[in-house]
Amino acid sequence: MRKIREVLRLKHEARLSDREIGRAIGSSRSTVQECLRRAREAQIGWPLPPELDEAALSARLYRRVVPLSSVVAPNFAAVHQELSRRGVTRLLLWQEYRAAHPTESVQYTAFCNGYRRWRSTQELVLRAAHAPGDKLFVDYAGQRVPILDRHTGEQRECQVFVAVLGASNYTYAEATWTQALPDWLGSHVQALEYFGGVPRAIVPDNLRSAVTRAHRYEPDINPAYQELAEHYGVAILPARVRKPRDKAKVEAGVLVVERWILARLRHRTFFSLGELNGVIRELLEQLNTRSFKKLDGCRRSRFLELEQRALQPLPARPYEFAVWKKAKVHPDYHVEIERSYYSVPYRLIGQRLDVRLTTTMIELFHLGKLVAAHERSRGRGQFHTLETHRPAAHVAVVQRSLGRLLERAAQIGPATRAVLLHQAQHRKHPEETLRSAQGIVRLAQDFSATELERACERALALRSYSYRTVRTLIGTPQPVAQRPALDLLHDNVRGPDYFQ
Repeated sequence: MRKIREVLRLKHEARLSDREIGRAIGSSRSTVQECLRRAREAQIGWPLPPELDEAALSARLYRRVVPLSSVVAPNFAAVHQELSRRGVTRLLLWQEYRAAHPTESVQYTAFCNGYRRWRSTQELVLRAAHAPGDKLFVDYAGQRVPILDRHTGEQRECQVFVAVLGASNYTYAEATWTQALPDWLGSHVQALEYFGGVPRAIVPDNLRSAVTRAHRYEPDINPAYQELAEHYGVAILPARVRKPRDKAKVEAGVLVVERWILARLRHRTFFSLGELNGVIRELLEQLNTRSFKKLDGCRRSRFLELEQRALQPLPARPYEFAVWKKAKVHPDYHVEIERSYYSVPYRLIGQRLDVRLTTTMIELFHLGKLVAAHERSRGRGQFHTLETHRPAAHVAVVQRSLGRLLERAAQIGPATRAVLLHQAQHRKHPEETLRSAQGIVRLAQDFSATELERACERALALRSYSYRTVRTLIGTPQPVAQRPALDLLHDNVRGPDYFQ
């Protein structure tokens, strides 16, 4: 409108030609003529009346050909909702709108422009200001990097984890095989080690490794992820579902990593995850030391200046990944975990416990309180029992039962009793001996006491004392010892008397 005012002034006051006016305002001669034509049709001269502001001037110069009263305005709120459905387009919605109002509808271009103007008034963007050391934004890049197995030729794609600090945009990236919980938590540990400190909050997306149940107000955090947060003294603030602007920092960081790092690797072939991460680390250093275009310094300089001192110190030891499971206490006050059995206090029979599995330990919690801890078993079917977990009556029963089995084994034979004693001395707890000893003694009923004693003698000679060994030896005939060749009676053997 300012240029239109200038056109009218130069035409009526300065008496310039259309071509001269065009050169003065930087427009073409035809544009100047169009403005003057519209002014004549609207009966607008110069000087303009004081009450004719820019809005009124625009309305008089650019009047609609079709009166507004004859046009049915589209319901853009309903249009916006329909566009969220898969396969629905603006053209389809305009065609449906046109079919409903054939003579009172706007054209497709006006329909799209109107929707665009409506949406711009609905989605107001707040520019967030991030305090130093306040938030760390984490996510995975959409682009994956292939890794080739040099032995089999198999190609496997890996994920790229990205973490960005809010105030300085200091960025960390690494490649992992999956987005599963061990890789997810391991990447967090590496990122915090890279930054050399801990922020007050971490903002992730709603992937399963971070959030078990998404909710706008109270999302359920994965127990292992919550444990990592407690270990480092940090809060977990998941972004809202379908609200990428809640983590706009890492969205932009992912874009930068894809363009600055991953795009440079598109023609390279990698044969291991370590090789890929080595190259990513080199390019990451270049990214963090690259100068900003609109700000002073670079990511690293802003990190050293703003955020390094604001971060909380790292704990004495890094977080150790653990898997959380649920387990119910059996009537024998043991829980089954990965086909092994671990005891808990007998008072917890029938209760459901939280189980924390690390690479070396099994920890069992009831209502958040640690009730038992065992060394993690590497075999199957093994029992790990603490005598303090048994009731006093059960301890006495176990000991008396083992004594009776040894008495029965002594009646069968000394070898059978020796096998049972060896099991009692080398098994971790009496219950293992009881089960195996009961099976061995029962073999005397299934076969005979003589066969069992003979099998136990062979088991002692072989130094194998398990039930399976004894059972196998009973069914296996004993090899016949061969006599020396000189003891054979044969016509061609002259014997020792011949040589006297």
